[in-house]
Order: sequence, then structure tokens, then C-alpha cells
Amino acid sequence: MKHYKLILFLSLGFLFHPGIAQSQERNNEEEFKPSPVNQPGSEYPMVNEKGQVRTQISAPEAQKVQLDIGGVKYDMEKDAEGVWTGESAPQDEGFHYYQLNIDGASVPDPGSLFFFGANRWGSGIEVPAQDQEFFALKNVPHGKVEQILFPSKSTETSRRAFVYTPPEYDLEPQKNYPVLYLQHGYGENETSWPNQGRANLIMDNLLAEGKTKPFILVMTYGMTNEIEFGGLKDFDIKPFQTVLVDELIPYIDTHYRTKANKENRAMAGLSMGAFETKLITLNKPDVFSHYALFSGGIYEPKELQDRTKPELIFISTGSKERPDAVKSAVSELQKEGFNAVSYISDGTAHEFHTWRRSLHQLAPLLFQAED
Repeated sequence: MKHYKLILFLSLGFLFHPGIAQSQERNNEEEFKPSPVNQPGSEYPMVNEKGQVRTQISAPEAQKVQLDIGGVKYDMEKDAEGVWTGESAPQDEGFHYYQLNIDGASVPDPGSLFFFGANRWGSGIEVPAQDQEFFALKNVPHGKVEQILFPSKSTETSRRAFVYTPPEYDLEPQKNYPVLYLQHGYGENETSWPNQGRANLIMDNLLAEGKTKPFILVMTYGMTNEIEFGGLKDFDIKPFQTVLVDELIPYIDTHYRTKANKENRAMAGLSMGAFETKLITLNKPDVFSHYALFSGGIYEPKELQDRTKPELIFISTGSKERPDAVKSAVSELQKEGFNAVSYISDGTAHEFHTWRRSLHQLAPLLFQAED
């Protein structure tokens, strides 16, 4: 019995030895890993497998610091050196905007790369997704994303767009390509799809797998009116419609090898961009033949009467948004003979992982008719 008590004592002593406790603490720390969209060499922000975000900032004179993500603020704690550390509740997998609130001032986290969203250049975090391979940077042929400046008489400015050309574009100079005009959401801009949307990598990977036809992507700024948040009822589509249809499309058809006709032209958008897509495709049925709405409304059969049926209507949403409404709308379109497809992103809400997945599902369906 004495030997048993000695062994038990030594075992408990070993278990609670400070070195062991520190080792267990380090193991817990290892659950958090630097985000893949951090500034080079920056350890924070971090994320763990549960989707919790941990960030850290040195602000010795600050009285209160919070992590603001998903519209929820989490108090951070200060150590003896004036370094604040805090964690969020688990987030959905995929990309999220966030910021730090220091004594009432909302500022970007210097540890993160900056992304344009929520009407500002701010921080972003990438919560690892189970299906992240479809937008990962892989050892496959890559297309180009280039910035263009095109003249806009209607706005009396030079406007910017980003154009993705597939890997084969420069290798086959006699070939022309269809075009997808892809719009961002409210508070974002033309950098959003190439940066946080990973649109070019999604296309590169699909093409490498032989799952889609090659086509050009064009991404431009859609908020011509500069409406304030909550003012959607006052939004007038005509200024942006003029920029897109009368100025940008002719520029693209002149400067790139496009198949410059309705049959080889598509329009898609997320959220506010989906709203714009719906209005423009209804107003200009002679311009686009493929329509796609990501988390931004539906088409009704009566809205599409007395016109040539589009080649494709694609409507998607996150499972945490309005999946039943999307499924019902697509079912009604199918009953009326439209080639309509619904897609529900499982486990996501109004966020970029929903829209990345939507583009990944849409691309293989585009431009399937034989030339």
C-alpha cells in the first residue's frame, strides 16, 4: 500500500509539474495558427479549427480594445507590456472582414492584409474551409488578372476594371472567348472578386481539371450612384447600366479577343451586384444570354415574358440565408420551361464563401451551346 501511495503521489506530481502544464498550454496554443491572409511575417491574427479568431495588438496607452467581427465586438485583455489579445466566437468557414476598436476608434488590424469591403480598406481573416482546395493556389497553369482603365463619357472619368484571361489566352492568338461580367456587393469594389473572392484561382483550378470552358472575366466598380447604406430604394440602375453596356463592353470587345454577341456574354453578381445583374439583364435582354444571382433576389417567370429565353438562369444563396425561396423560384422557372439552376451553399450565410462556391458551381454551366 505504501508503494502504491508513493507511485500515485509521484504520478500526480508529474502530471501537475509546471513544465507539463506549460506543455499542455503550448499544445492548446498550437490549435491557433496564423491566418493565410496575414501581412508577411505577422503571427497574428490567428484562427483555430473551431473557427475562432484570435488577434493581438500593442497599444499600451489604450483603455479599451475590442475585436469587431461579424457585427459582434469581443473585449480584448491587456498584459503587463501593454499588448492586447482577444478571441471571437467560432465563425463560419471562409473569408470574413473584421476590424479592431481602440478606445472607440475602428481601425484595421496591422497584422492582416487589407481588403476593400464594408466601404473601407480593412482587415480580413480566412477561416479554414473543408473545401478550400477549389480556390487554393496550386501548381497548375495560371491566367492573368490585369487592371484596365477605360474611358467613360457618361461619368466624365476614366474608370477601372480587372480582367481575367485564361491560361491559354496568349498561347492561342487566333481564338476568341466568351465573357462573364462579374459584379461585387455593396461596400465592395472591383478588387473584391480578384482578392477575397479568389475568382482567378477558382477559374484556374476548374480549367486545369477540365471542368469548364475557358472564358474571360471582367470585374468593375458598380456603385455609380454612391448610395448610402439603407438607401437601396433610391438606387437608379441607369448610370451603371450606361457604364457597363455602352462603355465597358465595347471597350472589352475592342481590346480583347471576345465573341462579341449575346450568346457568348453572361452577367453575374453577389448581393448588390446580383440586384444590378437582375435589373440590367431585364432592361437589356439583347446583351446577355446567361444570368446569375448570388444571394441577391430571384427571377419570376412573368418578368421574363415576351422575350427570348436566356440560355441559363442560375440563382444561389447560403443555407443560412433564404434557401427555400431560391429553390421555390427556380422550380417555378423550370415549370415554365426555363433552363434554371439553384445552388445552396451548405453552412454559410451572406459571405464570400457562399459566393466563391457559387462561382465554382456556375462556371461549368456557362457557354455550353456549341459555336
